[in-house]
Amino acid sequence: MKHIKIYQSETINTENVKIITEGPVFAKKLTFLTMNNQLTAFRPPEEQLNALVEISELPEGRIYIATVDQEIIGYVTYLRPDPIERWSQYPDDNILELGAIEIAPAYRGNKLASLLIGLSMRDVNMEDYIIISTEYYWHWDLNYTKLSVWDYRKIMEKMMKAGNLYPAPHQRT
Repeated sequence: MKHIKIYQSETINTENVKIITEGPVFAKKLTFLTMNNQLTAFRPPEEQLNALVEISELPEGRIYIATVDQEIIGYVTYLRPDPIERWSQYPDDNILELGAIEIAPAYRGNKLASLLIGLSMRDVNMEDYIIISTEYYWHWDLNYTKLSVWDYRKIMEKMMKAGNLYPAPHQRT
């Protein structure tokens, strides 16, 4: 399968700052950016930036970012499922996992995660993929939000719907 990627971008002007959402971005672009020091859900910021660079270099890897100036304040990743996951055994290479979604706490409330997911789904080539997402709750920022697992899940579902991604089984109404 040829993994075609069409770059998309959108600018959000808040009261205080201009935020650029864009992607898929490539390694060269990422190497000129820094990570917000609050992006620590998966690993330290510098290590996470290196992980984003590695994912962007994969033929199927897709990184969507939100930036202020030259600082990444949020990101969404798509890549093949980890080999330890049973769905990685799917024989075709048209399966992608929506891997990580993270927004720096200082920028939450701007619907950036929803905007990044929506932006990623505007690429018509995403129709060629089966997209899965596990959304393991231990990665959720329950301490910061003070939400219950169920309330956080509702937010996650609403966020996914911004890209027409629905939990299975789902019947559209």
